[in-house]
Amino acid sequence: MPLSLEQKFEKMKSIRDRLLSFRKSPLYRYRVENKYFPVVGEGSHNAHIMFIGEAPGKTEAETAKPFCGRSGKVLDEMLDSIKLARKDVYVTNIVKDRPPENRDPTPEEIKLYSPFLDEQIDIIQPKVIATLGRFSMVYILELLKYKNPINSISEMRGKELVCEASFGQVIVVPLYHPAVALYNGSNKGTLLDDFKILKKYV
Repeated sequence: MPLSLEQKFEKMKSIRDRLLSFRKSPLYRYRVENKYFPVVGEGSHNAHIMFIGEAPGKTEAETAKPFCGRSGKVLDEMLDSIKLARKDVYVTNIVKDRPPENRDPTPEEIKLYSPFLDEQIDIIQPKVIATLGRFSMVYILELLKYKNPINSISEMRGKELVCEASFGQVIVVPLYHPAVALYNGSNKGTLLDDFKILKKYV
């Protein structure tokens, strides 16, 4: 059942409040020691397209905003390329606290934080979920019980995969993480091409 904007706001606020005191996470002490914040997410609670990354980096943890560092600039450029305003989408990560040294999230961390993401998906009820990176691709396709084999991100990227959520059909579009464009400039063209698929859902 669709929620009102006010209900969505209250539910997102509840997620934020629980994350602030999420002491059972092994990342909680690291957050407190470094005066970081949990990064809940940002954007429209009525978004048709939801972007899901892996975990926040240093700039994100310092500001509580997702994708606001160098990778975020790449994401903004990709959104501009299809004339999509960031305020009209919702951007978040599976893991809501920064792992040390920007390492990959562990299976334990994904298991601990993913229920918050599951709630966010049910709150927003997007038509499209664009996963950013292999961790979010695998998690979302498993969550939504994608019926076909889950191959490498290089094979799956840029495809429209039809899945079913509790609130109806969702199209999952796996994308490379924007950071790949920072490490290898040739990947930027691939990202730009893959982003064009989202244009029809704007």
